[in-house]
Amino acid sequence: MRYCRQIQMAEIGQQGQAKLLNARVLVVGAGGLGCQVLPLLVGAGVGFIRIFDADVVDESNLHRQTLYRMSDLGKKKVDIAINTLQTLNPDVDMEGHSTRLYVHNIKQAIQDIDLVIDAADNFVTTYLLSDVCFAQYIPFVSASVMMREGYVGAFCAGAPSYRAVFPRIPQQLGSCNTQGVMGSAVAVIGAMQAQVALSILLDFKPVVLGQFFQFDLSTWQYKTMKFQSAEEPEHQSIEFIDVSSVTPEDYVVELREDHELKTAPSIPATIRLTVAQCNTYAWPTPIKRLVLVCRQGVRALSAAQSLVGVANVEHIAILAMGDES
Repeated sequence: MRYCRQIQMAEIGQQGQAKLLNARVLVVGAGGLGCQVLPLLVGAGVGFIRIFDADVVDESNLHRQTLYRMSDLGKKKVDIAINTLQTLNPDVDMEGHSTRLYVHNIKQAIQDIDLVIDAADNFVTTYLLSDVCFAQYIPFVSASVMMREGYVGAFCAGAPSYRAVFPRIPQQLGSCNTQGVMGSAVAVIGAMQAQVALSILLDFKPVVLGQFFQFDLSTWQYKTMKFQSAEEPEHQSIEFIDVSSVTPEDYVVELREDHELKTAPSIPATIRLTVAQCNTYAWPTPIKRLVLVCRQGVRALSAAQSLVGVANVEHIAILAMGDES
């Protein structure tokens, strides 16, 4: 009886419900988007869901992150989310990882996964996931939302990667923390992200891969873009690395500020610069590999994009150190 309203649909039926039961999905992010996507996947009967999120519940989350309550403040989002979702549908098998996703654990994250959902709203995570999904031929559904605007895109698995469509991140970066966001806008984008993911799992036609959906709820504009013809970059000049990959031969630039270094792992650096200083710094010749270090990788990625093609730098790597000491 749980799925009878879905099974009644001719395009789903018992066969489609069986597809969902056998599906294995990775959801990265249990924040605003994740709190919308996860209940819809669980309610639809997706058989296995793996969740990655390193955050704990904060009171500022509650206006949009509907899986959490005041009594959950300070607790790990992954744990609370799974407990809540299991009361919604105990038949779904869920696996939680209360850690950020990065180079060192991404292979574990995508193991035996049929579809990846990027609900982290972080450019570094998006590029990293897209690169891996493209190489592994795994469908990749990414979304982002800020203020009253957002988008959902379906990449990889025969469609172009996120990097092919967006080779550069915006120079002026905003976030929910700096620009704000409406909970209802998050709900709209999150529901659309779940719909795109379920459409891929159910093999709905027309195929949604290779399409990008943009919503502006301040002007009530809705746009669809098809990007099946987007070309992949010929040469990947920026890579993501883990701290274990740093060698003595690397030219390591520390971009973190003093207060970040006090509460996070340190790494021997060749020099400390700001992102702006990277553009005017007289780079020595030659640099075989330039390693840019910051907390979450966003500043490093922004600096790296401006340095691609600099004559003195052969290769650029990004190292996101995180917050854990």
